[in-house]
Parts: sequence; C-alpha cells; structure tokens
Amino acid sequence: MKVLFIHVTGAFGGSSRSLAEAVRAFPEGVEAHFLTPRGTVEGFFEKLGKVMAVSGLSQFDNTQYSHYRGFRWLVLLREIANLPSTFAAIREAKRLWPDIDLIHLNEFTGLLPMWLAKRRYGVPVVVHVRSVARLDRKALRSRFVNRVLRANADAVIAIDETVRQSLPDDLPVEVIHNAFTPKPAGVPDPALSDRIAQLRPGALRLGFVGNLLKVKGILDLVEAARLVKQRGGDVEYVIVGDDARPSTSLKARLLHAFGLNQNIKAQVQAKIAEYGLENDFHMLGFMSDIAQAYRHFDVLCFPSHFNAPGRPVFEAAFSAVPSIVAVTNPTDDTIIDGVTGLAIPPHAPERLAGAILACAADREKTKSMGQEAKALAERNFSVERNAAELFAVFQRCVAAAGDERQIKQV
Repeated sequence: MKVLFIHVTGAFGGSSRSLAEAVRAFPEGVEAHFLTPRGTVEGFFEKLGKVMAVSGLSQFDNTQYSHYRGFRWLVLLREIANLPSTFAAIREAKRLWPDIDLIHLNEFTGLLPMWLAKRRYGVPVVVHVRSVARLDRKALRSRFVNRVLRANADAVIAIDETVRQSLPDDLPVEVIHNAFTPKPAGVPDPALSDRIAQLRPGALRLGFVGNLLKVKGILDLVEAARLVKQRGGDVEYVIVGDDARPSTSLKARLLHAFGLNQNIKAQVQAKIAEYGLENDFHMLGFMSDIAQAYRHFDVLCFPSHFNAPGRPVFEAAFSAVPSIVAVTNPTDDTIIDGVTGLAIPPHAPERLAGAILACAADREKTKSMGQEAKALAERNFSVERNAAELFAVFQRCVAAAGDERQIKQV
C-alpha cells in the first residue's frame, strides 16, 4: 500500500512524532510518501520514506485555540501566500508518485492540500483530527469545515475523546489514540546526567516538554513558579524544548509586533531573570531521546492553552510520571483528575501553583498517581495496537474504493 502523508507543519512536534510512531509500526508493505513544509520534520520523515519538502502548504485554522479573530486574521495572508506552492506541490507529488493508494492528512487544518490531492489522485482520504475543533458548531466557518470533511474524508480519526467531543455527533469519527515507544534504559546521556546532578536534593523535579511557544503555556509555568517560590515551595523546573524556528528574522519581528509570534524563548528567559528564578530553571534545549529526561521527573507540567492533554502527558506516564494538565473537562482515556494527575483550567497560574505545591507536599500521593498514569498509558497508548487500528482503517478505505470501482465497471 502506497500512502501519501500530508503534514502541514515544518517544525517537528507532537503531531509529527505521533505520525512517525505509527508509520514505524506499520507492516512492511506500507510505502510512506511525505509531503511537508520545509523544517525539522524532514530529517525524521526521511528515515521512514520518501519526502517532498516545499516552502509552505496552505491551511485553514478552525481550531478552538487559534481560529481566526482579531489580529489572527492576518495569518490568512500567509495561507494566501502559500497557495502557489500548495498547488505546485500537489501537482509535483502526482508526477513523482503517480500510483498512490491512499491519502492521509495529519491535521484537519490542511483542508486545501487534502482536497487538491483527492482530486488529483481519486483515492480514499483519511483525516486525522489532532486539535480540539472550534466549539461553536453553528459558526459559518465550522459548518464549512464539517461539510468539507463529510464530502471528502472516507474516514475521520480523533486522537482522544476530548477531540472527539469537539466534532459533530453526526460526523462518523473513530477514536484512535496516539502512541509512544519508550526506549529501554541504556547508557545515560552524560550531559543530561551532569545537569540532573546539579538539582537540589529533595526538591520536587517538575518537567516541561515541548517547543517554547506561547500556546504551550510556558509563561504560565514561569508565573506559577514565582508564586511557588513566594510560598516556600522547593521545586526545580527542567525544561526540554526550544523555539520551534529562528525568531530573529524581520518576519518574526513583525509577527511579534502584532502578537502573533509564538516563539518566546527570549521572553521566557527574561521573565525567569526578572523573577530571580535562574537557579530553579534548567533549560536543556531539544532532546531526541526524551524518555531519558522523563525518568528524572517527579511530575510533568502540561499547561497548554489548547485545553486538551498532549503527547508529553502519556509519554511521561510510561515512566510512571503523573501530570498537571490544563484541561477543563478531562476525559478518562487521557487523564483522571486526582488519580493519574491533576487537572487545572488553562491560563491559570494561580491554580497551577497550587497543584505544584500539592505535588511537592505529598510525595507519596504523587508517586501513586504516577503508577496509575502508567497503567492508563499501557492500556490506551500501545503503539502496536493503535498503529494496527489505524492501518486497519487504511485497509478498509482502500478495499471499499476497490469495490466501488468494480461496481462501476460492471
């Protein structure tokens, strides 16, 4: 089976890691072809199949966090600028890879490249919904997106129940969780070991994993750390991540001026210095083997503004690390409040500080939540089982398309 994977973001992150995990676990008969914007994802995808990297792919963002409003309407200028490369990319993909059997869109914001590819190839389409969709389903844009999905997607996959609940009840959606393959403990990374050795004995080790973007809630964590220190909490913060892309260009400065630039490493460092937290925060940068980092955490913090659990939550769980997650309506398939971790509202540094202090005050409870988190992760996030479920969807769609062609020929 030859599959064209359309991935709409050039920076390597949770969605690309999830896709890579699934593709790696597929049967040998799957030939992967990746269409993606240029960026750090290229090197990872090249290990799994053929890659075509282009200057950009147009998106239409109707997620709950970043749907167009206010200055965010300016983002549409970028999508319009990407139209020529999007049309050219689909045309070139068809020329280079003419016999694709199925198209997989790795996030539902890529409606245009998906629509173009479906018309070029005439093959089934599977759409992954990884972000919480805009909850105002009566809005014209929401109705448009759902209409496009109904008309073009042969299957729609939601990564968890939180995402599923953001989609219309009458839209056929299957929930297939992401997965993580924790590497067995090997030779410790000397640089990581040296940094961990510098942490204060007895302090709670709180980890943050992800690109240093505003949407990840990293500034909320810094603000919460200030409150924790004021209240006498002994906590060390281990930050694994970096800016998603360089943020010193003219384009980045213009985006920052309009409040649209998500890369905020410099701002984070400035806040840490302003609050006198330099000895508490340890910026490790990007790590390819993040499992090593998880093993040194007592608790993970995921204060994202997406109002949904992300990959680090269950990745950490495989190392028996519980999480503090910014989500208002947690579902039991990802986090059970007070059992596998603690749920707090997004944009709430005060509540986040309270949760951190609670974990620091009751270490036995924190360890117990870690064991429960591990059990939940092993039940729901097995890479073998979840990749097999996704591949079964691929097989079903390809088989149905073949049956339909045979009927038309009769």
